[in-house]
Amino acid sequence: MTTFHGVTRTMKSTGSKLAVAAAMLMPATAMAHSGHEVSGFMAGLSHPVGGLDHLLAMVAVGLWAARMGGKAQWAVPAAFVVTMLLGGVLAVSGVAVPFVEGGIMLSVIAMGILLAFAVKFSPAVCAALVAGFALFHGAAHGTEMPLEASGLAYGAGFALATAALHGAGIVLAKASVKIKAEMATRIAGGAIAAAGLIMVAA
Repeated sequence: MTTFHGVTRTMKSTGSKLAVAAAMLMPATAMAHSGHEVSGFMAGLSHPVGGLDHLLAMVAVGLWAARMGGKAQWAVPAAFVVTMLLGGVLAVSGVAVPFVEGGIMLSVIAMGILLAFAVKFSPAVCAALVAGFALFHGAAHGTEMPLEASGLAYGAGFALATAALHGAGIVLAKASVKIKAEMATRIAGGAIAAAGLIMVAA
């Protein structure tokens, strides 16, 4: 039987892998002592959490990855974070990513449906799918970066917040297994998809 200690070990293992991926992408200089860099980091940290569409999609990615288990548990969130950073770089560089808002809404609805119907693919396909969605989220983050912010610090902030939201989804999925409530993940997926549809309608 799975224990809460097992859940904690899984959470720490997955979190460590995501942290390593983020560390490789973000130089240590991203959090230097400049006020602009600190404010940029905080702006980036708050952006994914402040938008319901971003928050739902990122938690859903963590839930989905955990439900698939194996390599997908770390490969899927890592693919999202890496591609999201690429989308941010494109936006900051002035490259227009089309259909950003529509892509973000689609990601919320699609991830909810994938969870609700317990859809599973190979880890490579899953990673590619979430990477496609992540590009839109990254472009939105980059477009809304404050003018005075350091790009590196801002990127480090939204990468860390995203990894944390993925981690939250993973922990929730593992906890549902512990309490024999696997259906809870599917119900959560349906609720996420419904929320996405409501946001589109609004």
